[in-house]
Amino acid sequence: MTRDRFSRLAPILACVLAWHLVPVQPAAALSVVPPGNRHAEQPGVPAASARRTAALKSTYQLKYEKIRDLIAGNADLKEKIGKAARAYGIDPIHIVAALVGEHTYNVDAMDRLQTYYVKALSYLSSGVDFAHDGESIEDFVARPEFSACSGESSDEAVWSCRETVFDASFRGRTVGGRSYPDDRFGAVFFQPFYAGQTFGLGQINPLTALSFSDVVHRVSGFPELKADKAPEVYQAIMDPDRSLAYMAATIKGAISAYRDIAGMDISDNPGITATLYNVGNARKRAIALAAENRRRAAAGEAPKLPEENYYGWLANDKLDELQTAIR
Repeated sequence: MTRDRFSRLAPILACVLAWHLVPVQPAAALSVVPPGNRHAEQPGVPAASARRTAALKSTYQLKYEKIRDLIAGNADLKEKIGKAARAYGIDPIHIVAALVGEHTYNVDAMDRLQTYYVKALSYLSSGVDFAHDGESIEDFVARPEFSACSGESSDEAVWSCRETVFDASFRGRTVGGRSYPDDRFGAVFFQPFYAGQTFGLGQINPLTALSFSDVVHRVSGFPELKADKAPEVYQAIMDPDRSLAYMAATIKGAISAYRDIAGMDISDNPGITATLYNVGNARKRAIALAAENRRRAAAGEAPKLPEENYYGWLANDKLDELQTAIR
């Protein structure tokens, strides 16, 4: 490796190495995050959510009631939620909490599951692909800067590594004559339709689906997804059955990351898992929380517990109703 190339890759390699050197917490060190909200009042809801709701000529309360009643009144949907939860070893309330958050603050729930199946099939002929400014995602991640990610053992690790490299070396920069926006990796390469896109019953974005494709294939038996087959990715996240599997895998991944990295058991707090489902990057957030609590421990301070956002706050606040809905 030439000196110039080493100098260019050194910051990237350092970021990737730091991403790997994360201490795994022993079981005895786990702190159980209690049920309920840490905030007495709901944290602020983003203005974009208010605009979407106003455009629908609706209110948060009406949207909440619609998704709650869809779950409560649809035995088939409840059975599918329960099946997905059992397959991935989580309580069904975690899936319900995420569904309620998505359909209260992001989109309005469709009245019939069949509508999602029809839309899922329509994406297979869409001809869409994942690219930025004419550069496909396959060509982009084949660049030498991403070579350190090739040995990862899971799809989540591969795509998390690639996101780390993107932030370190491409975000907001011009590289090789190409300019890359100062925006998230997923927003730059995985939003060919419009900004902020998530799809289907679980409101899953394409990068999340790709990140948990191997887990869903292993547990649920669905075909693995490939970044060079974008229509199949969209078809998968629009299909309610597969959407629920990806939801469960993502939530299970967040619970595992907080347990193994941050030493936090969040499995009894659906408001926290819903928050992580909403904001994404659970592994990176667990790493940040672990680092903060190491600093606190060194200063003789109590550890910081994860906190719910506006989206997770609603799930915890309405927990009794949601438990009734899923039964």
